[in-house]
Amino acid sequence: MTRLVILDRDGVVNQDSEDFIKSPEEFVPLPGSLEAIARLNAAGYSVAVASNQSGIARGLFSEATLETMHQKLHDLLEAVGGHIDGIFYCPHGPDDHCDCRKPEPGLLRQIGEHFGVDLAGVPVVGDSLRDLQSAMAVGAMPILVLTGKGEYTHRQLSNAPSLSATPVYADLAQAVDVLLAGALSGDAHEDHH
Repeated sequence: MTRLVILDRDGVVNQDSEDFIKSPEEFVPLPGSLEAIARLNAAGYSVAVASNQSGIARGLFSEATLETMHQKLHDLLEAVGGHIDGIFYCPHGPDDHCDCRKPEPGLLRQIGEHFGVDLAGVPVVGDSLRDLQSAMAVGAMPILVLTGKGEYTHRQLSNAPSLSATPVYADLAQAVDVLLAGALSGDAHEDHH
């Protein structure tokens, strides 16, 4: 069976920006994130990225430019012995009423179908409330990292009872450490607050 981990992109794998990440130059990995993905690969996990990229709908960059950003990610990962098995993104804007823009579950469902995996209990690592909400919507396991918008999101969790048991880690590297130590599983995550 495919063991899968789903990652948000901006704020989890790479630095985020209020002005969107619009070019390969602006795509800067967060410290330790690429190595963390390589550790997941080495442990036999498939890694997918689920990313809202409304900058396309907003006309800030093209899908071709997004491809060059993702090529940079693939190249940087290759250099540390890692890889991403699939990058899935929503190109729509907030007013397009699609089902793939997180917090809607469509993007995660696409990933589940692509890998032939039941998303129940699959770790979904994100830095925003919409990442966690989309994970909950498909029965996956939301995990919050404090990079990107994570600190702000962490403060919001007290107003979101359904997400109050979400495990919180400093960054992707720490989340992966805990995951690989076997301390995170769908039935035991309440203990790791």
